Amino acid sequence: QVQAVESGGGSVQAGGSLRLSCVASGRAFNHYKMGWFRQAPGKEREFVAAIRWSGTSTYYADSMKGRFTISRDNAKNTVYLLMNSLKPEDTAVYYCNADGSDYGLSSYWGQGTQVTVSS
Repeated sequence: QVQAVESGGGSVQAGGSLRLSCVASGRAFNHYKMGWFRQAPGKEREFVAAIRWSGTSTYYADSMKGRFTISRDNAKNTVYLLMNSLKPEDTAVYYCNADGSDYGLSSYWGQGTQVTVSS
């Protein structure tokens, strides 16, 4: 089992930046692809970005490319999401996800962290 704990959310004005962190703990965490999803009020949860623990492959939703950067520090078991040029429509609860499907393992979610962007 993997536990994921997010931090770094908050309120920021449009055009500003935030960096989210997700600390993962548990067994075989290097078998999990780590990702970020978000859910705005009244909307479905959507994919933001993902990164593999064992390599440098990264994946982004089209609307986040060029503004968001996902990275990881394996020594700290931490995944980061740097968000630049934030827009009011980026307002959502951001969730960290540990996806073990490539190894037949389960998927785990963090509790979420709120990001609010004001115009």
